[in-house]
Amino acid sequence: MAPPKTDPAVSDTFIPLFKSIGLSQAKAAEAAKNAKSANILRNLIASYDLAHLSEKQATVVAALASQLAKTESVEPGEQDFAVRAILQGKLKSVDQVNAAVKYLETSKAPINELEFDTECGVGFSITSEELYDAVTSYIRENTVTGWPNLGSVISGVKASPALRWANPLEVKNAVEKAFTETFGAKETAKPKAKDPKKEKAPQPTTTASETDAGSSSPNRKPVFEEGFLGALHKPGENPQTRPELREQHLGATDGQVRTRFPPEPNGYLHIGHSKAIFVNFGYAAHHGGKCYLRFDDTNPEKEEARYFESIIEVVRWLGFEPWKITYSSDYFDQLYDLAVELIKRDKAYVCHCTQEQIKADRGEKISAPKACVHRSRPIQESLDHFKKMTDGYYRPKEANLRMKMDLTDGNPQMWDLTAYRVLDASHHRTLDKWKIYPTYDYTHCLVDSFENISHSLCTTEFIASRQSYEWLCDALEVYKPKQSEFGRLNLQGTINSKRKILQLVDEGYVSGWDDPRLYTLIALRRRGVPPGAILSFVSTLGVSTAASNIQIARFEQTVRQYLEGSAPRLFMVIRPLKVIIENVPDDYLVMVDKPFHPKNPQLGSSQIPFTRTIYIDADDFRLEDTKDYFRLAPGKSVGLFQAPYPITCTSYKTDSATGEVTEVVCRLEDSGTPPKPKAYIQWVAEHASSGSPVRIDETRIFHPLFKSDNPLAAVPDFKADINSNSMEIIKGAMVEVSFWPLAKRSIADALEEARARSAKAKAIPGAGSDDADTPQITPEQLVGKECVRFQGLRVAYLAVDSDSRLGALEEPSDVTPGIRQGDYLVLNRIASLKEDAGKGM
Repeated sequence: MAPPKTDPAVSDTFIPLFKSIGLSQAKAAEAAKNAKSANILRNLIASYDLAHLSEKQATVVAALASQLAKTESVEPGEQDFAVRAILQGKLKSVDQVNAAVKYLETSKAPINELEFDTECGVGFSITSEELYDAVTSYIRENTVTGWPNLGSVISGVKASPALRWANPLEVKNAVEKAFTETFGAKETAKPKAKDPKKEKAPQPTTTASETDAGSSSPNRKPVFEEGFLGALHKPGENPQTRPELREQHLGATDGQVRTRFPPEPNGYLHIGHSKAIFVNFGYAAHHGGKCYLRFDDTNPEKEEARYFESIIEVVRWLGFEPWKITYSSDYFDQLYDLAVELIKRDKAYVCHCTQEQIKADRGEKISAPKACVHRSRPIQESLDHFKKMTDGYYRPKEANLRMKMDLTDGNPQMWDLTAYRVLDASHHRTLDKWKIYPTYDYTHCLVDSFENISHSLCTTEFIASRQSYEWLCDALEVYKPKQSEFGRLNLQGTINSKRKILQLVDEGYVSGWDDPRLYTLIALRRRGVPPGAILSFVSTLGVSTAASNIQIARFEQTVRQYLEGSAPRLFMVIRPLKVIIENVPDDYLVMVDKPFHPKNPQLGSSQIPFTRTIYIDADDFRLEDTKDYFRLAPGKSVGLFQAPYPITCTSYKTDSATGEVTEVVCRLEDSGTPPKPKAYIQWVAEHASSGSPVRIDETRIFHPLFKSDNPLAAVPDFKADINSNSMEIIKGAMVEVSFWPLAKRSIADALEEARARSAKAKAIPGAGSDDADTPQITPEQLVGKECVRFQGLRVAYLAVDSDSRLGALEEPSDVTPGIRQGDYLVLNRIASLKEDAGKGM
């Protein structure tokens, strides 16, 4: 069951209260979403008179409320102890709060403070020498053979109770230092010899800032050095009206590439945006430059806090760290001053025409434009009316500031575009300071100029805007960046329009903006698509001025290729059929060693039980045998993957009502010379003490949401093309018990990487955002249940869905994972298997 959502009206009263204790707008809104935790937080604020905390402390208090909402076991006395520990500065992080609540669930007042402090990492400290000694001791006591064991050693060291609260980055550095001193430098380690004919290109990385995300083959030039991107100008080569503008620009940037990704915060990003993110961040990173994430927040009527946070999270999830996070609203004062200057130069005027009249004067873009009746008004008159616009004298649409451009030009983008309009709306950052707001056509080029952008990279629908972009910079004699346009990315059979997706959500065709059938980036993330696969897809397509209109099948093939070498493989049966092995005792048990991937030993291995009772897939058994059928049938033998011996079917049981086979009885061919199987099938064993098998409550199979490649062509509208069978839910599938340690390790490894990357980004002088209202995306937000990915052997690539409840993933690393009370496991199919999309799933 989803957590209870707060009534919007009630939420509006919570948000100001939560902001009063120090939470940002975004975090206050997030805290108000869940009714139960919001009420707890409100009570904490009232009970302890919380006000004007630091944002970090307020965040920790909100985390405490969230954790208390999930348990009924913490009494008021224990709650009081936790709150005071926060206010005294003992609990400083969300991780510590989580540990504190778990401790208080089982430890009642009076609390043993020393024990509490130990469990929650209060006052924890360790010197670099002590940490190094602990690492070298771990290496000596375990079978560590060299650099391929690096990941498992880092995880093992962190799992040690004594190092539970050690800084993850310091742990990583200590392990790498110990490896270097023990096994030599990493680059000198001899790689395992490979057959050069079978050697595959390396998998692309998700972190373009550290490696070349644009290179998909060792023999191919990076995408940033060829074609459209390879032909771009060098910093400083873009022409200026005055030489000193060029010199000032190069002085400010040290001749570096500067780009920006400038989304409007009025919706969730989709697959098309991934190309713009890749191009802007990747091009800057490839050339050792910097890329801004700039929010084009000039339309307060459509902007929401959730979009700001989602956009930052998606950019970082894709593996990119913005040099700075800025807002067009940072420059509202400068933009206003330049608008006044534009009027003084007789390059702008205040117009009182209706929208209909403006359209008519512009010739509806199909005939020659006519001059507005206000175009020739005196400069002082426009200045006076612009001041009235600023002071709130005019209502929306009663007055606009328009640029006096060139009506004789054939480009409609030169026909006196609007620079400022009156809006009766409060802005999320400037609040009610402004009654007028600049338009995109006025703002974009000037903010590019303010931020010394060297390459203003955008999609080809803005080609016509390049002329007005350059006109405005020249009219004001400011530094003029160079705009260059590349073809946008479209996937056939998808809808990316915000308005149309909202219809799908509101009318119940999909569950939300993150429904895995959509191609928003949050939906692809939830489905389990790795960010590296998305970047690999974009890089493979290349960048040119032509639009990329790509079939979904090509995208899914890239995802499959990416997962082929990186996804662990687990035995999985979709429709379990019980098999009893009749010639072994009831307590028969053999622990089978099984690699997670036959060609990638670095993924490790596991042990799974093989017992008297196993389950195979119902599709692997037939009552009627044929010559071209090689799996299990009455009297027939079949091999079991990794099992010691094949089995032969001796009998079976059926349902008397339906005739369906309910149980198969087999003989284990463990004596004499066993028959050589012609086929092998997968299986999972029943073994209660090890938790085998893992039962899956729902396996969700996603099919295309639309029936055709062009849903917009459907009549009467795109909804007529919706595939009513776009999601299939299978209940009761089973997977091997190795799922649990794999899941826990996947989350831990992803968190480690995210924390290390965040720490590295924060360490860059001058980077980031100084704005207190900018959402702070934590490493934990970049790591969700979708990080648990695997290939169900001969079934599909799968990932854990966010609807899942898995208690083991919330437990400390030293607790053995397994099923917990209240668990609910949901898997999403990421993609079908390359070799046979029709088999299994």
